[in-house]
Amino acid sequence: MLTPPFLKAGDKVGIVCTARKIDRDELEDGIAMLKSCGLVPVLGKTIGAKDDQFGGDDALRAQDLQNMLDDEEIRAVWCARGGYGTVRIIDAINFYKFVKYPKWIIGYSDITVLHSQIHKLGFETIHAVMPVGIAKNTALSKQTLENAWFGKPLHYHIPASPLNRLGQGRGELVGGNISILYSLCGSASSIDTDNKILFLEDLDEYLYHVDRMMVNLKRNGMLRNLRGLIVGGLTKMHDNSIPFGKTAQEIVLDAVAEYEYPVCFDFPAGHLDDNRALIFGRDTSFEVNERGAKIYFEEAES
Repeated sequence: MLTPPFLKAGDKVGIVCTARKIDRDELEDGIAMLKSCGLVPVLGKTIGAKDDQFGGDDALRAQDLQNMLDDEEIRAVWCARGGYGTVRIIDAINFYKFVKYPKWIIGYSDITVLHSQIHKLGFETIHAVMPVGIAKNTALSKQTLENAWFGKPLHYHIPASPLNRLGQGRGELVGGNISILYSLCGSASSIDTDNKILFLEDLDEYLYHVDRMMVNLKRNGMLRNLRGLIVGGLTKMHDNSIPFGKTAQEIVLDAVAEYEYPVCFDFPAGHLDDNRALIFGRDTSFEVNERGAKIYFEEAES
């Protein structure tokens, strides 16, 4: 995997809306964070645009992202928010210039579409907090994002969860939102998880939906040959009047029961206030023992 150039003071960071609409005043805290890091925010034309629930129609959102990818002065693209909509524009994006002049793409949730597409092109991306609602995110969330985009060391020691499965693994980290990974199966954006460490998170799903999605990932071979599984926030899950019978965490563990790689639950990433940065595509060392989990990202030159 290739590492885009790390950011430095004075670099421009584009903020775009590829999914749900957002107003400029919702970005003030994110803009302030960029400025405090010595970076220069550049707002795209989708900020403040509206087309039903989207940040402008598909054509505008695609063109706005395309402009940010093609502009050599923009050194990173920070997606303003998730929601839904990135998959509607991904096939309209031309990554020719991005491949020649790569830059960091940052976000989570619906932005899993971009992570997956860019991973297939051979480049690292950053799964991390987005400008919307960033005031509610922990200081660690923001600090780990800064560490990631400035090329500083990034590693985690996470307390043990009773559902953890012990072991060690090493491989590129991939993944993101379960619903998005599920929706990408069979498309040109579906990722290859063989010999990789998979990260999963999700929000606001019915438990039987989680089971359906995990079964589908398994049937697509995406859980078979992992080097490890890291499970982040499975937040605000719902049940039916007839209970499903398992928690979301137990559903995930059941889906990988026949495999032997290490599994870590309750990693602080996803739809959580404590949403720490992960570098997708980076070689990662992963160990789960009785005391908890250790995750080390190999340092890369950029």
